[in-house]
Amino acid sequence: MLSLADVLALDVCRRGRPRVVAGADRLDAPVRWVHAIELTDAARLLRGGELVLSTGIALPDDESRLTAYVSELADAGIAGLAVELGRRYAEELPAALVAAASAARLPLIAFEREVPFVEITEAVHARIIDAQLDQLRTSDRLHEMFTELSVAGASPDEVVRQTATLAGRPVILADLSHRVLACEPAGADPGRLLAGFAARSRSVMLNNRAVAGRTAFDDAYGWLVTPVGARGEDWGRVILVCDGPPAPIDSVLIERAATTLALGRLLTRHQESLERQTHRTLISGIIAQAHADPAEAAMRARALGVQADERQLIGLVLRVGEPSGVPGISAHARVLEAADVLAEACRAARIPALVGTLDAALIGADGRAGAMLSLPIGTAADEVLATIAGRVRDRLGPVVIGAGGIADSIRDVRRSFLEAEQVAEVASGELPYYRLPDLHLRGLLHLLRDDPRLRTFVERELGALLTHERRAELLEVLESYLAAGGNKVSAAKAAHLARPTFYGRLSRIERILGVCLDSPETRTSLHVALLASGAITSAG
Repeated sequence: MLSLADVLALDVCRRGRPRVVAGADRLDAPVRWVHAIELTDAARLLRGGELVLSTGIALPDDESRLTAYVSELADAGIAGLAVELGRRYAEELPAALVAAASAARLPLIAFEREVPFVEITEAVHARIIDAQLDQLRTSDRLHEMFTELSVAGASPDEVVRQTATLAGRPVILADLSHRVLACEPAGADPGRLLAGFAARSRSVMLNNRAVAGRTAFDDAYGWLVTPVGARGEDWGRVILVCDGPPAPIDSVLIERAATTLALGRLLTRHQESLERQTHRTLISGIIAQAHADPAEAAMRARALGVQADERQLIGLVLRVGEPSGVPGISAHARVLEAADVLAEACRAARIPALVGTLDAALIGADGRAGAMLSLPIGTAADEVLATIAGRVRDRLGPVVIGAGGIADSIRDVRRSFLEAEQVAEVASGELPYYRLPDLHLRGLLHLLRDDPRLRTFVERELGALLTHERRAELLEVLESYLAAGGNKVSAAKAAHLARPTFYGRLSRIERILGVCLDSPETRTSLHVALLASGAITSAG
């Protein structure tokens, strides 16, 4: 946009020998339009940003009315007032007019020579319209480019890179926690650009809280900032690092970039959601044996990019625990997150896989995500499982991952999934992942948990203790003692009890059960009974 200084520098204005007599420090004011008006109440016809031209023939002689005239123009927000000398004022403008303009900080210009006002308006308006047309053309080019980026599914890095190229200045994409997600320095020093970024970002956010949700310019850091998000939920901000006040096209540029980034994220989430749903349906069909012909399931898997013929197929089940430090997150959301993380881990390891949440009606438990891994014949399965489990636990924390046996056809994958679920149900989560041999006695007892003979054994060994009024604290002492291999000192320390207290409770347990805990056979029998009790309880 033209400034008042730009207008006065035009040849048509220079012929009038313009002289600034007030408001010389405001010549950077943008000129939106030019009006030649010979009215004392001209302010009511103006919208702001105009350069008002006058010969002065209608201006009052009264100083108070001249002051009111200037005050009304200043309140209307005009860019400046230019008065031609010769018709009303011979050589100088009235002192009252100059004083009023100085007080209002309104640029006042005297044309010392006659100049056709129509030539000024034509020249300025032509420049303004040309600038607007250029802006429209640029906006159209931006629209086309960002539309192409959206259609091509460009990554955030690519969107930021293209934005910086167009702007010729650094562009940064940050999340709401002030972490830099993408940065294109555009020739600037990345170290200086990102030094202390989080602190500066917080400061800018606080300074511009009043315009939250809209594009804003922060003078202190020279940042033009606009939010990134959709459906009323912002997740980031695009920052254009400027070396001066931004032009209107700069705002258009970063707003288009923000829209493209938000759309890309929505499309990615939608695509991922559809992929997870499709995988879930196929996995459910495999477990439920819903496909009359296994070849149909193999064909469906192949259509999803997962080869099932002449491959090693492994069922994987991820048991999701309670989220830690994330109040308000639902169990369903937690499982969906786990499925996404598991899918990302498989992709990162370059292992084709069907990944989705698991139907509780099919596996008998809630809070499960699962995957069918497809490995080439001869691949070391344990190495692949360790890699995937490591990536998952890095993102989700100490989750429990159970792996089934290797199946050589999609017909046998159901068995692998059910085995993986049994393993995930019993495992404690100390290892990166578990297979059936890792469970030892605990796994055997889990498989036998519905056997009435096992229940009878538990009642016979622990019945009196299970019904005791101090059941919880005594069971905890017994578990600590058995876990320590009969070492009372170590057990007392693990239970965080003083030795006399711990020894006293052990004596009470012996009296209640009618046993001697010094006997290795007795301790073994009680340990098995405790494990079996846990397996029966988990089965409901």
